[in-house]
Amino acid sequence: MGRIKAKSLLKLLALMADEIILGVFIFLILPQMGVEIPIGAALLVLAVILAKDFLIAPFLLGGGADRKPKTGPEGLIGRTALVVEDLSPEGLVKLDGELWRAECISGMAKRGERVKVADVRGTKLLVEC
Repeated sequence: MGRIKAKSLLKLLALMADEIILGVFIFLILPQMGVEIPIGAALLVLAVILAKDFLIAPFLLGGGADRKPKTGPEGLIGRTALVVEDLSPEGLVKLDGELWRAECISGMAKRGERVKVADVRGTKLLVEC
């Protein structure tokens, strides 16, 4: 777990590198060269660049590029399906525009109800009713 936090910290520092470099340039280097930038303008530029980071950071730090997409049966678990043929206990549900054979693992579900996919066995969805 410590490695994950360290990796996220390194990503955050890399993401903020442009603000750090720009801040050093505006507040330390330019004044030594005799170029004065109004503090309001400098802070506005840094705020705009920082806002960009806040839009990108959740994707980057949340593992967007590193996260493996859920495909196959494990990608269906936890999803919600619409019952199109009564499940008593077996029938049909619609998920992402596709019809699936389904079985209620407890109880029954009527047409029009929504059920949650608990597991997948072959081409049959096991759903919670």
